[in-house]
Amino acid sequence: MAGIVFLRTFDLERIVHFYTTRVGMRLWIEQPLIRILRHENLLVGFKQDEEADTDALLTFFYASRPDVDHMYELLRELATGAPELNEHYRIYNFYARDPENRQIEFQCFLHELPPWRFGEQTLPPE
Repeated sequence: MAGIVFLRTFDLERIVHFYTTRVGMRLWIEQPLIRILRHENLLVGFKQDEEADTDALLTFFYASRPDVDHMYELLRELATGAPELNEHYRIYNFYARDPENRQIEFQCFLHELPPWRFGEQTLPPE
């Protein structure tokens, strides 16, 4: 079982270029007026439209604080603030905006996670 989040975009090629070159997502599937991008287990589809869905929050999580700091350095001019500790959720994170003004978050968890293996599909019990 897997899923894809789809968002409308006003400028498909610009948004795909941003997420592939600046964030590190990879093009997974290309269809007419649609591009599906992948970042580990996150699949996001962008569909060319006359307006953009900008109310979404896309969160990318990483293994460590240095990884989050690295993303901050790459996207500093788009960040809404420096990385910081969020004690309530026990994460280290920062927010930025993509070219269509969607909010994007870059974080790492500061607590132990359940066993996690990217690319592994989990099926519900029969």
